[in-house]
Amino acid sequence: MVRINRVYTKTGDDGTTGLVGGDRAPKDHIRIEAYGTVDELNATLGLVQVALTRSAARDALQPILTRVQNELFNLGAVLATADTDTRGKLPGIEQRHIDGLERDIDGVNDDLPPLKSFVLPGGGWPSAYCHLARTVCRRAERLVVGLAQSEDIGGDLPIQYLNRLSDALFVWGRWCALKDGQPEPLWDSRST
Repeated sequence: MVRINRVYTKTGDDGTTGLVGGDRAPKDHIRIEAYGTVDELNATLGLVQVALTRSAARDALQPILTRVQNELFNLGAVLATADTDTRGKLPGIEQRHIDGLERDIDGVNDDLPPLKSFVLPGGGWPSAYCHLARTVCRRAERLVVGLAQSEDIGGDLPIQYLNRLSDALFVWGRWCALKDGQPEPLWDSRST
């Protein structure tokens, strides 16, 4: 059980932050950027969840997104842990999580019309927030790739998970627009 007694500790006033396991790192370290962006992604999925409250896609997507938010919290904890022994004791990303995302993608992708152009973000609030979350997810993926080039992150599964999640968010964005009867904005190169 996690117990948080105080929100502020003042230990970060020197420009460092505590990692899981007790190590400290500068707040601009790539490890902090990586798990901080995963946290930002999780917060963005909170916006998707709120936007879904009046969406026809709500009943199908909210349980999936709740699961994904918990998985992202686990991923953030793994990324916030430099010590490999401590990291090995944490719940992390497993192949089953990636497989689950693939099943979730396949579960709605067959409903979608084939793409004839690139999709512009929009298509109603849930769709637009899915596209926003997708871009944050891609940024998190880039940062985790960078972190993995210099430090151990426990294998390739975190990168694969974020890659698959960004695909899922794209498909879910399209699916929300479809379910809510919103036109899907498409790129028109001739409009400029």
